Amino acid sequence: MNSFSLTGRSLVRSITVWLTALTLLPALVACEDPIKIKLDTGPSQLAVDAWLTNDTTTQVVRLTRTTGYFDASLPPAATGATVTVTDDRGAVYSFVDAKSDGNYQWKSATGDTFGRIGRTYTLAIQYEGQQYQALSEMRRVTPIDSLIFRKEKLNPVSTEEGYQAEFYATDIPNGTDYYWIRAYRNGERLNGISDITVSYDGSFNASGGTDGLAFIQPLRRSVNPDSLYDLNDVVKVELLSITPDAFSFFQQLSTQVNNGGLFATPPANVPTNVMNVNPKGPQAVGYFGVSAISSRTATVSPTNIRESQ
Repeated sequence: MNSFSLTGRSLVRSITVWLTALTLLPALVACEDPIKIKLDTGPSQLAVDAWLTNDTTTQVVRLTRTTGYFDASLPPAATGATVTVTDDRGAVYSFVDAKSDGNYQWKSATGDTFGRIGRTYTLAIQYEGQQYQALSEMRRVTPIDSLIFRKEKLNPVSTEEGYQAEFYATDIPNGTDYYWIRAYRNGERLNGISDITVSYDGSFNASGGTDGLAFIQPLRRSVNPDSLYDLNDVVKVELLSITPDAFSFFQQLSTQVNNGGLFATPPANVPTNVMNVNPKGPQAVGYFGVSAISSRTATVSPTNIRESQ
């Protein structure tokens, strides 16, 4: 018959192990003193947020200064700069910081739009004795055909109900097109860390094989907030054409802002297309892009509500 028993030697060994553990326990528990790590703060850099479109709204180049990683305050405005944008046909647009708040603005005096599809634009910034430049092309964009809503539950086990939006658009055939998808709820842009959505030919990447086809469903439904829309909410969806470099920029930006968990990588600045003319001078961060834009606005109302699928 098989049986389990502790011999005298094994019993002594077990008692010894337990006594050793009990002896070390107070020391292990006592190791709770906080460790303060001093992190050096790098030099403040010029930060550029410039995305210009071919609509009739005021165009803005936002300039700020970077702050420390753990600094929760708003970044200070970079004032006193000279900002211009020039297209490849010689047209010059001067951007003025009228309120000295870092928002350099341009608006057509005749109500004309900024930018034309197919043209290339150069941003020039003179700031604190340095000259920065960036280049971007305004590419074609497809129209949004429709924007509808369906009544849904917040999740399968929830009793809370509301409305989920879905837009429909078809990628332009015979060429590679990159898009940035944005959404607004009652005039306020959905700007959370999960709201960065870009598309390659109406899909997520080149492997989709979706040239000239309708946008795939996950992208069509990417215009929803964490909560559902309510009746009478006004929803606006925009498609912006972007360059391959901008597509890569947004992908890396999304990786950084969603970087976390056990396998998170060390945070790093996303590569920029804003360069100092003097390669040995202080560098900038941020991005300059120009986009053709299409949009569709709809109200959550019976006219625009469809049956759930």
